[in-house]
Amino acid sequence: MINKYIFLICVISFAVLSRFLPHPPNFTPVAAIALLSSKGFNNRWIAIIIPMIIMFISDLVLGLHGSIPFVYGAFILISLFGSLVKKINIGVVLSSSVIFFLVSNFGVWFLYYPSTFTDLITCYTLAIPFFLNTILGDLFFSVLMIYSFYYMQKRQIISA
Repeated sequence: MINKYIFLICVISFAVLSRFLPHPPNFTPVAAIALLSSKGFNNRWIAIIIPMIIMFISDLVLGLHGSIPFVYGAFILISLFGSLVKKINIGVVLSSSVIFFLVSNFGVWFLYYPSTFTDLITCYTLAIPFFLNTILGDLFFSVLMIYSFYYMQKRQIISA
């Protein structure tokens, strides 16, 4: 049997390392980790802190930017959302993609665009290609990590 926390630490380490590998923009495992943490850790604060640690460690190397509060805020919301749902399914994963898209791009508009409704729509429109990458990344990493976690729990490969 594999200890649940060992599995989660390995997944989290993978997430940090994956941000340094070449990948399409927004095709990252962080939202999947936020959802997984919300189900894997009983303590809600740990579930919220895990994605923040992943982002902070990798952002120290990749670079800090002005919209970080919005990006981190999106992952906090995703962690909280994951803790409110009974089980993570495709609808929850897609909803987390929408949360990230709306919050992070609101931050981009708020910080870098004129404060008009037209520019808000322009910002969201220009972000659509990134949104597609977000959806694909969230689905890919959720299947890879969350469903493998559920599968191993069901088969009793993972212990508490």
